[in-house]
Amino acid sequence: MGSTVWYLELLALALVVVIGLVIAAAIFMWFIDKFQTADAVRRNYPVIGRFRHLFTNLGEFFRQYFFAMDREEMPFNRAQRDWVYKAADDKDNTIAFGSTRNISAPGTTIFVNAAFPPLGFQYAKTAPLVIGPGAREPYSAGSIFNISGMSYGALSKPAVRALSRGAKEAGIWMNTGEGGLSPYHLEGGCDVVYQIGTAKYGVRDEEGNLSDEKLREVAAHPEVKMFELKLAQGAKPGKGGILPAAKVDEEIARIRGIPVGKASESPNRHAEIDDWGDLLDVIAHIRDVTGKPVGFKTVVGAVDPFSDLFDAIIRRGEEHAPDFITIDGGEGGTGAAPMPLMDLVGMPIREALPRIVDLRDQRGLHDRIRIVASGKMVNPSDVAWAICAGADFVMSARGFMFSLGCIQALKCNKNTCPTGVTTHDEHLQRGLVPKEKAKKVAAFARNMSREVETIAHSVGVAEPRQMRRRHVRIVQADGRSIPMNEIYPSYNTHALS
Repeated sequence: MGSTVWYLELLALALVVVIGLVIAAAIFMWFIDKFQTADAVRRNYPVIGRFRHLFTNLGEFFRQYFFAMDREEMPFNRAQRDWVYKAADDKDNTIAFGSTRNISAPGTTIFVNAAFPPLGFQYAKTAPLVIGPGAREPYSAGSIFNISGMSYGALSKPAVRALSRGAKEAGIWMNTGEGGLSPYHLEGGCDVVYQIGTAKYGVRDEEGNLSDEKLREVAAHPEVKMFELKLAQGAKPGKGGILPAAKVDEEIARIRGIPVGKASESPNRHAEIDDWGDLLDVIAHIRDVTGKPVGFKTVVGAVDPFSDLFDAIIRRGEEHAPDFITIDGGEGGTGAAPMPLMDLVGMPIREALPRIVDLRDQRGLHDRIRIVASGKMVNPSDVAWAICAGADFVMSARGFMFSLGCIQALKCNKNTCPTGVTTHDEHLQRGLVPKEKAKKVAAFARNMSREVETIAHSVGVAEPRQMRRRHVRIVQADGRSIPMNEIYPSYNTHALS
């Protein structure tokens, strides 16, 4: 009995102490809030005003988990993410009762099923496609769906290792992003596309110029199959890459050739490339030095300038053409970018892609230049639409981030990613186990290809690259849908009639 009384007294004392501390803290904050001048709400409503800031920060998470419907969130809604999560887990991705998709919303894609689709034995897997037939080492790419550019530095070490291993297992390529080639890109033995950004990380000399010697060193890795010269990306056209200082450790600084602990910001463009002629010269030079196919990545702002590009190629001859062009939509993502560029600049992929494809095909360059589409391509409908529009390949970055476990916490630029995908905090990285996540990466890629092939079979062709614009309809503002080939008449001489 005595011990019980003693325990209750101790508990009461502790409670009094806690209440006292809370009151003291409230008085302290009231004093601070009342006399500070930076925040009007806290000055007028001391202590209570702090809850506004708290709820503002937590609002995005409450909306994501409690209030937003399955197809309401941005940049990716719950339905999009759930499909990726299930595909990465190799789980059943069928649904019951009916679709939750609003098929009357303008811009919605509706695929045209065939009256008599091919029988099972007439159905074929996607065939490999050669890129850079004129290069000393052409690349036979086996998959239509591949990993878009994400730098080591923007991504964590375990994330890059998982992507490399998963890409190898699935037989897809992995783009390095502009941050250079790390040992972790090579670890899995997958095919690698080396991206050369405006800062030329990993292939620059001491003055920051392109180094032929370092180009040869990179090309000597058998895993490196192609080079991509990055002119711009969808999330920040006209702005160089940004890597926060917190992410620039000794290893990343060594790979990139930059100071430790200092924010890394790339130039907004390649200083030596002032026009299309300069671009073709640089591409030819890199291809000659490395012996590998070379292309470029950009964002379409207006179509007319690209007419000048293809005209320049025709004047010079097909041998001077880039081996591929990656078109990134203005809706593309990144780890860190100014909001005006993220929100307001760059043509969306659904308008840009068919226009560039048409310019290529008008000049008869269909078999010489491959077109790669990028920008919010995370579900089978996105990829199938891009193939119908004329893309030869499709790439995704954020889709593969979801396969690694990304929960769209929107903390990519703060080194506090809770899933370990975009942080260099070793405590947070522990949650991402490369061996296990690699399986999810591979499963996501395989299931994507399988479901795109399913759509192709449904519209009446044997494999995805036989799909054409007539196989997809686009819903208009009045609720009616019309075939995409009526919106963008195709110049593809290979079209199936």
